[in-house]
Amino acid sequence: MTDTVESAIEPGPVPMQALTHAIHIGESDLPHVEIGDGSTIQLLQVDLNVGLWVVRTRFNPGYQVTKHYHTGSVFAVTLAGSWFYKEYPEYVNTAGSYLYEPAHSVHTLCVSEDNDGPTDVWFAIYGANVNMDDHGNVVGITDAQSVLAAYRALCDEQGLDHSNVIVNGEQS
Repeated sequence: MTDTVESAIEPGPVPMQALTHAIHIGESDLPHVEIGDGSTIQLLQVDLNVGLWVVRTRFNPGYQVTKHYHTGSVFAVTLAGSWFYKEYPEYVNTAGSYLYEPAHSVHTLCVSEDNDGPTDVWFAIYGANVNMDDHGNVVGITDAQSVLAAYRALCDEQGLDHSNVIVNGEQS
């Protein structure tokens, strides 16, 4: 089988087109912006071509995200604290946990009230969060474009530099 796979690959150099180097974002290269309750968001990257938004969030104990439906997949790594979904509280994400959420999942993210300090989570989200009320009515949509606009506005309001956000697919 190895011969078949190798023979299917055309010999030659690796193409070096467009972006050819890694982009490093240090801990302090982008601000953690307050979102109104002491919790913060740090927008690391958006790819408007594929609807990807990568954020690092720091939620205070007791924080609850609006119930939402995901149009795409979500990947999460918990760095500190703990959180769970109201709909299935037996699965608690703690420091070191990795979570995969398939498209079409519906849930309400809740941060444990007894945490000592913020819960720190890194998320890579494809598509949109369709936010809803308790009756399933749509109350808002959050996607790569709206997160980028909101993060920039919050940074501007707070006098913080957002120029290091990696943005793919933005028209100049």
